[in-house]
Amino acid sequence: MDKRTFLKRSSAIVAGTMLAPLAGCTSEPTPSAASVSRTNWAGNITYSTNQLLQPVSIEEAQEIVRKATTVRPLGSTHCFNTIADSSVSQISMANLNTDIQIDTDNMQVTVGSGVRYGELAPYLHEQGYAVHNLASLPHISIAGACATATHGSGINNGNLATAVAAIEFIDGSGKLNSLSREADGDRFAGAVVNLGCLGVVTRVTLDIEPTFDMVQHVYLNQPMENMVESFEAIMASGYSVSFFTDWKNQEHNQIWLKRKVMNGESPGAESDFYGGQLADRDVHPVLRISAESCTPQQGVPGPWYERLPHFKMEFTPSSGKELQTEFFFAREHAQDAMNVYLSMADRLAPILMISEIRTATADDLWMSTTYERDSVIIHCTWEQDWDGLQAVLPDLEAALAPYDARPHWGKNFRMGKERLETLYPRMNDFRNLMTEYDPNGKFRNAFIDEKLIG
Repeated sequence: MDKRTFLKRSSAIVAGTMLAPLAGCTSEPTPSAASVSRTNWAGNITYSTNQLLQPVSIEEAQEIVRKATTVRPLGSTHCFNTIADSSVSQISMANLNTDIQIDTDNMQVTVGSGVRYGELAPYLHEQGYAVHNLASLPHISIAGACATATHGSGINNGNLATAVAAIEFIDGSGKLNSLSREADGDRFAGAVVNLGCLGVVTRVTLDIEPTFDMVQHVYLNQPMENMVESFEAIMASGYSVSFFTDWKNQEHNQIWLKRKVMNGESPGAESDFYGGQLADRDVHPVLRISAESCTPQQGVPGPWYERLPHFKMEFTPSSGKELQTEFFFAREHAQDAMNVYLSMADRLAPILMISEIRTATADDLWMSTTYERDSVIIHCTWEQDWDGLQAVLPDLEAALAPYDARPHWGKNFRMGKERLETLYPRMNDFRNLMTEYDPNGKFRNAFIDEKLIG
Protein backbone atom coordinates (compact mmCIF):
# COMPACT_ATOMS: atom_id res chain seq x y z
CA MET A 1 0.00 0.00 0.00
CA ASP A 2 1.52 3.39 -0.96
CA LYS A 3 1.50 6.30 1.44
CA ARG A 4 -1.31 8.21 -0.30
CA THR A 5 -3.66 5.21 -0.32
CA PHE A 6 -2.72 4.49 3.31
CA LEU A 7 -3.45 8.05 4.38
CA LYS A 8 -6.73 8.27 2.49
CA ARG A 9 -7.95 5.20 4.35
CA SER A 10 -6.66 6.54 7.65
CA SER A 11 -8.35 9.88 7.01
CA ALA A 12 -11.62 8.11 6.40
CA ILE A 13 -11.29 6.42 9.81
CA VAL A 14 -10.64 9.78 11.48
CA ALA A 15 -13.55 11.47 9.75
CA GLY A 16 -15.89 8.65 10.68
CA THR A 17 -14.99 8.62 14.36
CA MET A 18 -14.66 12.25 15.35
CA LEU A 19 -17.43 14.04 17.17
CA ALA A 20 -20.23 15.94 15.52
CA PRO A 21 -18.79 19.33 16.57
CA LEU A 22 -15.55 18.52 14.74
CA ALA A 23 -17.32 17.11 11.70
CA GLY A 24 -19.30 20.32 11.51
CA CYS A 25 -16.09 22.30 11.04
CA THR A 26 -15.40 20.94 7.56
CA SER A 27 -16.54 22.57 4.35
CA GLU A 28 -16.09 22.01 0.63
CA PRO A 29 -12.47 21.23 -0.42
CA THR A 30 -12.21 24.65 -2.05
CA PRO A 31 -12.42 28.08 -0.40
CA SER A 32 -16.00 28.56 0.75
CA ALA A 33 -18.11 29.98 3.53
CA ALA A 34 -19.81 27.59 5.93
CA SER A 35 -23.53 28.22 6.16
CA VAL A 36 -23.96 27.24 9.82
CA SER A 37 -22.32 28.14 13.09
CA ARG A 38 -19.24 26.09 13.85
CA THR A 39 -17.74 25.03 17.16
CA ASN A 40 -14.52 23.61 18.47
CA TRP A 41 -14.26 19.89 19.28
CA ALA A 42 -15.55 20.29 22.84
CA GLY A 43 -18.45 22.51 21.79
CA ASN A 44 -17.60 25.19 24.36
CA ILE A 45 -16.47 27.71 21.71
CA THR A 46 -18.65 28.88 18.82
CA TYR A 47 -16.39 30.48 16.26
CA SER A 48 -17.05 34.15 15.51
CA THR A 49 -17.03 33.64 11.74
CA ASN A 50 -18.72 31.26 9.32
CA GLN A 51 -15.97 31.87 6.78
CA LEU A 52 -13.88 28.69 6.72
CA LEU A 53 -11.39 28.44 3.84
CA GLN A 54 -9.95 25.03 2.93
CA PRO A 55 -7.45 25.23 0.08
CA VAL A 56 -6.42 22.07 -1.75
CA SER A 57 -2.86 23.21 -2.49
CA ILE A 58 -0.12 25.40 -1.05
CA GLU A 59 -0.45 27.77 -4.01
CA GLU A 60 -4.14 28.19 -3.33
CA ALA A 61 -3.40 28.87 0.34
CA GLN A 62 -0.84 31.51 -0.64
CA GLU A 63 -3.42 33.28 -2.79
CA ILE A 64 -5.95 33.23 0.06
CA VAL A 65 -3.42 34.79 2.44
CA ARG A 66 -2.38 37.46 -0.09
CA LYS A 67 -5.97 38.60 -0.51
CA ALA A 68 -7.02 38.36 3.13
CA THR A 69 -7.14 41.27 5.52
CA THR A 70 -7.55 38.95 8.52
CA VAL A 71 -7.29 35.16 8.57
CA ARG A 72 -6.61 32.77 11.43
CA PRO A 73 -5.09 29.27 11.04
CA LEU A 74 -7.39 26.49 12.31
CA GLY A 75 -6.05 23.05 13.23
CA SER A 76 -8.08 20.04 14.35
CA THR A 77 -10.20 22.26 16.68
CA HIS A 78 -8.97 20.65 19.90
CA CYS A 79 -8.22 23.97 21.64
CA PHE A 80 -10.56 24.93 24.48
CA ASN A 81 -10.10 28.69 24.21
CA THR A 82 -10.34 31.26 21.39
CA ILE A 83 -6.73 30.99 20.20
CA ALA A 84 -7.93 29.84 16.74
CA ASP A 85 -10.98 32.12 16.56
CA SER A 86 -11.49 34.93 14.07
CA SER A 87 -14.18 37.51 13.50
CA VAL A 88 -13.42 37.50 9.74
CA SER A 89 -12.10 34.17 8.40
CA GLN A 90 -10.28 30.98 9.30
CA ILE A 91 -8.08 28.84 7.08
CA SER A 92 -7.77 25.08 7.51
CA MET A 93 -5.06 23.02 5.81
CA ALA A 94 -6.94 19.75 6.44
CA ASN A 95 -6.80 18.89 2.74
CA LEU A 96 -2.98 18.78 2.83
CA ASN A 97 -3.10 15.38 4.50
CA THR A 98 -1.63 12.91 1.99
CA ASP A 99 1.93 14.18 1.74
CA ILE A 100 4.46 12.09 3.71
CA GLN A 101 8.14 11.89 2.75
CA ILE A 102 10.58 9.80 4.78
CA ASP A 103 14.26 10.76 4.64
CA THR A 104 16.05 7.62 5.81
CA ASP A 105 19.52 9.19 5.59
CA ASN A 106 18.67 11.97 8.02
CA MET A 107 16.06 9.98 9.99
CA GLN A 108 13.33 12.55 9.38
CA VAL A 109 9.81 12.61 7.99
CA THR A 110 8.15 15.61 6.30
CA VAL A 111 4.36 15.84 6.39
CA GLY A 112 1.70 18.15 5.03
CA SER A 113 0.19 20.31 7.72
CA GLY A 114 -3.18 18.56 7.50
CA VAL A 115 -1.76 15.20 8.60
CA ARG A 116 -2.79 13.94 12.05
CA TYR A 117 -0.64 11.84 14.35
CA GLY A 118 -3.11 8.98 14.07
CA GLU A 119 -2.60 8.99 10.30
CA LEU A 120 1.18 9.36 10.36
CA ALA A 121 1.96 6.84 13.11
CA PRO A 122 0.70 3.59 11.48
CA TYR A 123 2.42 4.48 8.21
CA LEU A 124 5.70 5.25 9.99
CA HIS A 125 5.51 1.98 11.91
CA GLU A 126 4.80 0.06 8.71
CA GLN A 127 8.04 1.50 7.29
CA GLY A 128 10.00 0.66 10.45
CA TYR A 129 10.02 4.07 12.17
CA ALA A 130 8.52 5.98 15.08
CA VAL A 131 8.32 9.46 16.58
CA HIS A 132 9.55 9.86 20.14
CA ASN A 133 6.21 10.55 21.79
CA LEU A 134 2.48 11.09 21.31
CA ALA A 135 -0.23 12.98 23.14
CA SER A 136 -3.21 11.37 24.89
CA LEU A 137 -5.28 11.68 21.71
CA PRO A 138 -3.91 10.63 18.31
CA HIS A 139 -6.66 12.62 16.58
CA ILE A 140 -4.86 15.98 16.68
CA SER A 141 -3.03 17.57 13.75
CA ILE A 142 0.76 17.59 13.81
CA ALA A 143 1.07 21.25 12.83
CA GLY A 144 -1.47 22.41 15.41
CA ALA A 145 -0.04 20.30 18.21
CA CYS A 146 3.49 21.59 17.64
CA ALA A 147 2.29 25.19 17.30
CA THR A 148 0.86 25.02 20.84
CA ALA A 149 3.62 22.85 22.43
CA THR A 150 1.24 19.96 23.04
CA HIS A 151 2.88 17.01 24.76
CA GLY A 152 2.84 13.43 25.85
CA SER A 153 4.62 12.22 28.96
CA GLY A 154 8.03 10.97 29.96
CA ILE A 155 10.71 12.19 32.32
CA ASN A 156 13.22 11.99 29.44
CA ASN A 157 10.83 13.06 26.65
CA GLY A 158 10.39 16.54 25.23
CA ASN A 159 7.00 17.78 24.09
CA LEU A 160 5.86 17.05 20.54
CA ALA A 161 7.33 20.30 19.19
CA THR A 162 10.85 19.21 20.18
CA ALA A 163 10.79 16.65 17.35
CA VAL A 164 10.40 19.41 14.75
CA ALA A 165 13.54 19.71 12.60
CA ALA A 166 12.14 22.09 9.96
CA ILE A 167 9.01 24.10 9.29
CA GLU A 168 7.51 25.70 6.18
CA PHE A 169 4.86 28.42 6.40
CA ILE A 170 3.13 31.16 4.43
CA ASP A 171 3.77 34.60 5.93
CA GLY A 172 1.48 37.64 5.88
CA SER A 173 2.54 38.64 2.36
CA GLY A 174 1.76 35.18 0.96
CA LYS A 175 5.45 34.26 0.70
CA LEU A 176 6.53 30.69 1.47
CA ASN A 177 9.23 30.53 4.18
CA SER A 178 11.37 27.60 5.34
CA LEU A 179 13.28 27.41 8.61
CA SER A 180 15.31 24.52 10.00
CA ARG A 181 17.03 23.65 13.24
CA GLU A 182 20.31 23.10 11.40
CA ALA A 183 20.35 26.28 9.31
CA ASP A 184 18.40 28.82 11.35
CA GLY A 185 19.21 28.12 14.98
CA ASP A 186 17.63 30.66 17.33
CA ARG A 187 15.18 32.01 14.76
CA PHE A 188 13.95 28.46 14.18
CA ALA A 189 13.53 28.00 17.95
CA GLY A 190 11.28 31.05 17.93
CA ALA A 191 9.12 29.82 15.06
CA VAL A 192 8.28 26.24 16.06
CA VAL A 193 5.78 27.01 18.85
CA ASN A 194 4.26 29.79 16.75
CA LEU A 195 0.69 29.96 18.13
CA GLY A 196 -0.51 30.57 14.56
CA CYS A 197 1.01 34.06 14.70
CA LEU A 198 3.73 33.87 12.04
CA GLY A 199 1.69 32.41 9.23
CA VAL A 200 -0.05 29.34 7.87
CA VAL A 201 2.06 26.20 8.31
CA THR A 202 2.23 24.08 5.17
CA ARG A 203 4.80 21.38 6.01
CA VAL A 204 6.52 20.09 9.14
CA THR A 205 9.66 17.92 9.30
CA LEU A 206 10.01 15.66 12.35
CA ASP A 207 12.89 13.61 13.72
CA ILE A 208 12.15 9.88 13.66
CA GLU A 209 13.74 6.79 15.17
CA PRO A 210 13.49 3.01 14.69
CA THR A 211 10.08 1.64 15.58
CA PHE A 212 9.57 -0.08 18.93
CA ASP A 213 6.97 -2.04 20.86
CA MET A 214 5.59 -1.22 24.29
CA VAL A 215 3.50 -2.61 27.09
CA GLN A 216 1.12 -0.74 29.36
CA HIS A 217 0.17 -1.62 32.93
CA VAL A 218 -2.30 0.21 35.13
CA TYR A 219 -2.17 0.34 38.92
CA LEU A 220 -5.30 1.12 40.95
CA ASN A 221 -5.88 2.54 44.42
CA GLN A 222 -2.56 4.35 44.36
CA PRO A 223 -2.16 6.29 47.64
CA MET A 224 -1.73 10.01 47.03
CA GLU A 225 0.75 10.23 49.90
CA ASN A 226 3.07 7.78 48.14
CA MET A 227 2.75 9.68 44.88
CA VAL A 228 3.75 12.97 46.49
CA GLU A 229 6.63 11.46 48.45
CA SER A 230 8.02 9.28 45.63
CA PHE A 231 7.18 11.50 42.65
CA GLU A 232 10.56 11.38 40.91
CA ALA A 233 10.97 7.62 41.30
CA ILE A 234 7.44 6.90 40.05
CA MET A 235 7.78 9.17 37.03
CA ALA A 236 11.16 7.65 36.16
CA SER A 237 9.82 4.10 36.29
CA GLY A 238 8.64 4.00 32.67
CA TYR A 239 9.12 5.54 29.24
CA SER A 240 5.81 7.39 29.72
CA VAL A 241 3.95 7.63 33.04
CA SER A 242 0.61 9.23 33.90
CA PHE A 243 -1.02 9.62 37.30
CA PHE A 244 -4.82 10.09 37.45
CA THR A 245 -6.66 11.49 40.46
CA ASP A 246 -9.67 13.54 41.47
CA TRP A 247 -7.60 14.99 44.37
CA LYS A 248 -10.40 14.23 46.82
CA ASN A 249 -10.40 10.43 47.13
CA GLN A 250 -6.76 10.13 48.09
CA GLU A 251 -6.67 6.33 47.95
CA HIS A 252 -8.55 5.92 44.63
CA ASN A 253 -5.95 6.94 42.07
CA GLN A 254 -4.39 5.32 39.01
CA ILE A 255 -0.91 5.08 37.51
CA TRP A 256 -0.60 4.27 33.80
CA LEU A 257 2.89 2.88 33.25
CA LYS A 258 4.09 2.58 29.63
CA ARG A 259 7.40 0.81 29.03
CA LYS A 260 9.42 -0.30 26.02
CA VAL A 261 9.81 -3.91 24.99
CA MET A 262 13.59 -4.47 24.92
CA ASN A 263 15.26 -7.21 22.84
CA GLY A 264 11.92 -8.87 22.30
CA GLU A 265 11.25 -9.30 26.02
CA SER A 266 8.34 -7.51 27.69
CA PRO A 267 9.09 -5.96 31.10
CA GLY A 268 7.36 -7.69 33.97
CA ALA A 269 4.86 -6.01 36.26
CA GLU A 270 5.01 -5.77 40.04
CA SER A 271 1.78 -6.74 41.80
CA ASP A 272 2.29 -3.79 44.16
CA PHE A 273 3.69 -0.52 42.80
CA TYR A 274 4.31 2.12 45.48
CA GLY A 275 1.10 0.94 47.14
CA GLY A 276 -0.94 0.70 43.94
CA GLN A 277 -2.43 -2.66 42.92
CA LEU A 278 -1.97 -4.11 39.44
CA ALA A 279 -5.25 -3.93 37.52
CA ASP A 280 -6.63 -7.23 36.27
CA ARG A 281 -8.73 -5.53 33.60
CA ASP A 282 -8.50 -2.64 31.17
CA VAL A 283 -9.77 0.60 32.71
CA HIS A 284 -10.64 4.15 31.66
CA PRO A 285 -9.08 7.13 33.50
CA VAL A 286 -12.62 7.79 34.78
CA LEU A 287 -13.40 4.36 36.21
CA ARG A 288 -17.15 4.57 35.68
CA ILE A 289 -16.61 4.88 31.89
CA SER A 290 -16.07 1.82 29.70
CA ALA A 291 -12.45 1.15 28.70
CA GLU A 292 -13.45 0.15 25.17
CA SER A 293 -11.92 3.33 23.72
CA CYS A 294 -8.66 3.02 25.69
CA THR A 295 -5.39 1.62 24.37
CA PRO A 296 -4.59 -2.00 25.44
CA GLN A 297 -3.29 -2.52 28.96
CA GLN A 298 -2.43 -5.57 31.14
CA GLY A 299 1.05 -5.92 29.63
CA VAL A 300 -0.10 -6.88 26.14
CA PRO A 301 2.76 -5.86 23.80
CA GLY A 302 2.02 -3.70 20.79
CA PRO A 303 3.48 -0.94 18.61
CA TRP A 304 4.38 2.39 20.17
CA TYR A 305 1.50 4.26 18.54
CA GLU A 306 -1.05 1.89 20.10
CA ARG A 307 0.33 2.32 23.63
CA LEU A 308 1.61 5.90 24.03
CA PRO A 309 -1.83 7.56 23.57
CA HIS A 310 -4.49 6.82 26.16
CA PHE A 311 -7.20 6.48 23.50
CA LYS A 312 -7.49 4.49 20.28
CA MET A 313 -7.61 6.25 16.94
CA GLU A 314 -10.71 4.40 15.79
CA PHE A 315 -12.79 5.56 18.75
CA THR A 316 -14.16 8.93 19.70
CA PRO A 317 -12.10 9.60 22.86
CA SER A 318 -14.89 11.13 24.96
CA SER A 319 -18.15 12.96 24.70
CA GLY A 320 -16.26 16.18 24.05
CA LYS A 321 -18.54 18.10 26.38
CA GLU A 322 -15.79 19.24 28.69
CA LEU A 323 -13.39 22.03 29.60
CA GLN A 324 -9.67 21.62 30.24
CA THR A 325 -6.93 23.41 32.13
CA GLU A 326 -3.27 22.47 32.19
CA PHE A 327 -0.40 24.10 34.03
CA PHE A 328 3.37 23.47 33.75
CA PHE A 329 5.83 23.86 36.63
CA ALA A 330 9.53 23.32 37.12
CA ARG A 331 9.86 19.77 38.45
CA GLU A 332 11.30 20.92 41.75
CA HIS A 333 7.86 22.43 42.46
CA ALA A 334 5.98 19.17 41.87
CA GLN A 335 5.15 18.57 45.52
CA ASP A 336 4.18 22.20 46.15
CA ALA A 337 1.91 22.29 43.10
CA MET A 338 0.19 19.03 44.02
CA ASN A 339 -0.40 20.33 47.53
CA VAL A 340 -2.21 23.35 46.08
CA TYR A 341 -4.67 21.07 44.28
CA LEU A 342 -5.07 18.92 47.38
CA SER A 343 -5.83 21.99 49.49
CA MET A 344 -8.56 23.03 47.04
CA ALA A 345 -10.02 19.56 46.49
CA ASP A 346 -13.43 20.38 47.98
CA ARG A 347 -13.80 23.41 45.69
CA LEU A 348 -12.65 21.51 42.58
CA ALA A 349 -14.73 18.39 43.17
CA PRO A 350 -18.17 19.64 42.04
CA ILE A 351 -17.03 20.21 38.43
CA LEU A 352 -13.88 18.07 38.12
CA MET A 353 -14.07 14.90 36.01
CA ILE A 354 -10.43 13.79 36.32
CA SER A 355 -6.92 15.20 36.71
CA GLU A 356 -3.71 13.84 35.20
CA ILE A 357 -0.08 14.45 36.18
CA ARG A 358 2.73 13.98 33.63
CA THR A 359 6.30 15.14 32.98
CA ALA A 360 8.34 16.54 30.07
CA THR A 361 11.94 17.64 29.61
CA ALA A 362 13.21 21.16 29.01
CA ASP A 363 13.69 22.62 25.53
CA ASP A 364 14.91 25.83 23.85
CA LEU A 365 11.71 26.74 21.97
CA TRP A 366 10.85 30.32 22.90
CA MET A 367 7.11 29.96 23.48
CA SER A 368 7.15 26.37 24.69
CA THR A 369 5.51 25.64 28.01
CA THR A 370 8.66 23.67 28.90
CA TYR A 371 11.15 26.35 27.80
CA GLU A 372 14.35 25.81 29.78
CA ARG A 373 12.50 23.86 32.50
CA ASP A 374 12.20 20.15 33.19
CA SER A 375 8.53 20.18 33.97
CA VAL A 376 5.69 18.55 35.81
CA ILE A 377 2.30 19.02 34.16
CA ILE A 378 -1.03 19.04 36.00
CA HIS A 379 -4.03 18.63 33.71
CA CYS A 380 -7.71 18.86 34.68
CA THR A 381 -10.73 17.79 32.66
CA TRP A 382 -13.82 19.64 33.89
CA GLU A 383 -17.52 19.38 33.33
CA GLN A 384 -18.57 21.87 30.68
CA ASP A 385 -19.61 24.39 33.31
CA TRP A 386 -17.91 27.68 32.44
CA ASP A 387 -19.47 29.59 35.32
CA GLY A 388 -18.33 26.92 37.74
CA LEU A 389 -14.79 26.96 36.35
CA GLN A 390 -14.71 30.76 36.39
CA ALA A 391 -15.57 30.67 40.08
CA VAL A 392 -12.51 28.60 40.96
CA LEU A 393 -9.94 29.31 38.20
CA PRO A 394 -8.77 32.78 39.37
CA ASP A 395 -8.10 31.42 42.86
CA LEU A 396 -6.35 28.34 41.47
CA GLU A 397 -4.08 30.47 39.28
CA ALA A 398 -3.34 32.77 42.22
CA ALA A 399 -2.43 29.83 44.46
CA LEU A 400 -0.15 28.40 41.74
CA ALA A 401 1.49 31.75 40.95
CA PRO A 402 4.43 31.33 43.41
CA TYR A 403 5.50 28.30 41.40
CA ASP A 404 5.45 30.15 38.03
CA ALA A 405 2.70 28.04 36.47
CA ARG A 406 2.69 28.29 32.68
CA PRO A 407 -0.69 27.50 31.08
CA HIS A 408 -1.07 25.28 28.03
CA TRP A 409 -1.73 27.66 25.13
CA GLY A 410 -4.75 25.67 23.97
CA LYS A 411 -6.51 25.20 27.32
CA ASN A 412 -8.62 27.45 29.56
CA PHE A 413 -6.75 30.05 31.60
CA ARG A 414 -7.26 33.60 32.83
CA MET A 415 -3.81 35.22 33.06
CA GLY A 416 -2.99 37.98 30.58
CA LYS A 417 0.03 39.57 28.90
CA GLU A 418 1.60 41.10 32.00
CA ARG A 419 1.79 37.78 33.81
CA LEU A 420 2.62 35.70 30.73
CA GLU A 421 5.61 37.80 29.75
CA THR A 422 7.16 37.17 33.18
CA LEU A 423 6.87 33.44 32.43
CA TYR A 424 8.27 33.59 28.89
CA PRO A 425 11.66 35.39 28.79
CA ARG A 426 11.68 35.43 24.96
CA MET A 427 8.18 36.84 24.48
CA ASN A 428 9.42 40.20 23.23
CA ASP A 429 11.67 38.40 20.73
CA PHE A 430 8.64 36.44 19.59
CA ARG A 431 6.66 39.65 19.11
CA ASN A 432 9.49 40.92 16.90
CA LEU A 433 9.21 37.73 14.82
CA MET A 434 5.48 38.36 14.52
CA THR A 435 6.15 41.85 13.24
CA GLU A 436 8.71 40.57 10.74
CA TYR A 437 6.56 37.83 9.23
CA ASP A 438 3.17 39.49 9.72
CA PRO A 439 3.74 43.28 9.84
CA ASN A 440 0.06 44.10 9.32
CA GLY A 441 -1.26 41.75 12.00
CA LYS A 442 -3.12 39.61 9.48
CA PHE A 443 -2.88 36.52 11.69
CA ARG A 444 -3.74 38.19 14.98
CA ASN A 445 -7.04 37.88 16.81
CA ALA A 446 -8.51 39.01 20.13
CA PHE A 447 -6.83 36.18 22.05
CA ILE A 448 -3.36 37.02 20.69
CA ASP A 449 -3.92 40.73 21.32
CA GLU A 450 -4.91 40.06 24.93
CA LYS A 451 -2.29 37.44 25.78
CA LEU A 452 0.73 38.65 23.81
CA ILE A 453 0.22 42.27 22.71
CA GLY A 454 -1.78 43.86 25.52
